[in-house]
Amino acid sequence: MRIVAGSAKGRALAGPKATSKHIRPTADRVRETIFNVLGQWLEEQKVLDLYAGTGALGLESVSRGAPRAVLVDSDREALALCRTNTDTLGFGARVEILAQPVERALELLGRRGDRFELIFADPPYAARVVETVLEAIARSKVLAPGGTVVVEHDKREAAPESHEGFERVDQRRFGDTLVSLFRIP
Repeated sequence: MRIVAGSAKGRALAGPKATSKHIRPTADRVRETIFNVLGQWLEEQKVLDLYAGTGALGLESVSRGAPRAVLVDSDREALALCRTNTDTLGFGARVEILAQPVERALELLGRRGDRFELIFADPPYAARVVETVLEAIARSKVLAPGGTVVVEHDKREAAPESHEGFERVDQRRFGDTLVSLFRIP
């Protein structure tokens, strides 16, 4: 796994142990396609990476100019990978890591008044929580006006056309993975 573009282009990211059952990193080609759809550069866009795993999506965003990223995960191995990768890339001043379950982190960020132009959610496929994640994001009010939510999920979990005020604006398939993009019109 490597950073695909930006200031850290080509830099390697630490990945999970081969025996890890809880972390499924987003493949480089999937990340590259996501950023082709979103736009290559993210100046002035604050980013929230839910179920961060290795932190690849949030860190890729910082490499592409995002001034700030918050990485959220509750798995011990994932948190260690997020810290290692953040430190290795020298992004510590622009990255905050929250060691909490996603719903609790969203509540905290909402209370703090944090707003994000781009939110990634890559929950465990078995959890089947696309709609639950959209509900939690809507409740917390952390998505900035005009912002985008990108949810990576199993192809067997249908992402709704609309839910909680969100409209699905794009969807891409990569083998067993679907990437669905949502916005509030």
